[in-house]
Amino acid sequence: MALMAVADALAAVLDGVEPLPEQTVDLEAAHRRVLARDLASRRTQPPVAMSAMDGYAVRAADIGAIPARLHVIGEIAAGRPLERALQPGEALRIFTGGVVPDSADTVVIQEDTERDGDHVIVKEATAAGKNIRAAGVDFREGDVLLLAHSRLTDRHLSLAAGMNYPDLPVHRRPKVAVLATGDELVLPGTTPGPGQIILSNGYGLRALARSEGAEAIDLGVVADTMEATTAAIRRASDSGADILITTGGASVGDHDFVKRAMEAEGVEIAFWRIALRPGKPMMHGSLGAMRVIGLPGNPVSSYICAFLFMVPLIRALSGRQDVHHRVERAILGGDVAANQARQDYLRARLAHPADGLPIATPVGHQDSSLLGNLAAAEALIVRAPFAPATPKGEPCDIIKLSLS
Repeated sequence: MALMAVADALAAVLDGVEPLPEQTVDLEAAHRRVLARDLASRRTQPPVAMSAMDGYAVRAADIGAIPARLHVIGEIAAGRPLERALQPGEALRIFTGGVVPDSADTVVIQEDTERDGDHVIVKEATAAGKNIRAAGVDFREGDVLLLAHSRLTDRHLSLAAGMNYPDLPVHRRPKVAVLATGDELVLPGTTPGPGQIILSNGYGLRALARSEGAEAIDLGVVADTMEATTAAIRRASDSGADILITTGGASVGDHDFVKRAMEAEGVEIAFWRIALRPGKPMMHGSLGAMRVIGLPGNPVSSYICAFLFMVPLIRALSGRQDVHHRVERAILGGDVAANQARQDYLRARLAHPADGLPIATPVGHQDSSLLGNLAAAEALIVRAPFAPATPKGEPCDIIKLSLS
């Protein structure tokens, strides 16, 4: 059977995916959620003209000749407007955020004045409109400022609060259930017996899912039996998971039960095995509304496949428009050999010169079991099938890995 191209496999994973339903959450819970609808401001900001500085609200006509001596008739603080019109020769002491009365058309900063009892001497000319924030200078009621499909940052939340939204309509978080398979796996903190290894894949995969805004469900480790594997798949379905991620058992050995268990439970397999290094024995299917991705057991293969396929799927379910990883240009920091038939993703460190493109240097060993090199990598160098040998200093394509 021919291996499926990476682009075709990703298209299959994303085929027919629709954003999850809308739900309303308060502002505190909306951070990094994906907005479900465009939002228009419920108010004008600022609602009236306000002082941008501490100083004196005056009529520009009264300070045409400097120095100008004006009678101070009152004080305006933020939140305490003064309903009093200025007459010729008068001024109002005003503080930042104070409402500028209609009869004043400029604010002289206090550094340009000298106080003399109930008078102020203006020592520097100030143009009309200076140091005043006009009504609506930030935004006006009805302005559409937050757009659907945006992943809400801390700055978005400040804006939403200013627009007078105590809560926001967002898409439901995808639920990602992660299942590890293998008789050889033991938990961190234990002493492995003969032939056993420490479970590592699940921790990285769940953290990756959470970093993309998903809710992660740990289904633990199941034994290499048909009964245990099918039972775990049923638990994932019963949990309401939108995505089931399995790691290990995806190959064709006598003790690899994932594909057989999926088929026995009614998972419709869309593809199995792709032209990818690392990660050829990856599968994808669906069980009702639950999407299923079967990852290889080698930790680097597992992570790279999840990064390339699970992350875009989470983003699509979350309602984001920036679903695909951004491919950027860099300069090779070391020679790379000719590639074979599978698309290759080389783990690489990045250097950032003062000018020009980043320099991507492949880590020393690309074996799919080496967690140390995966953790040290900051990017993946993308090598097309049958790409020729490329020397150091030539341009290349990279996808940056998350640093969070």
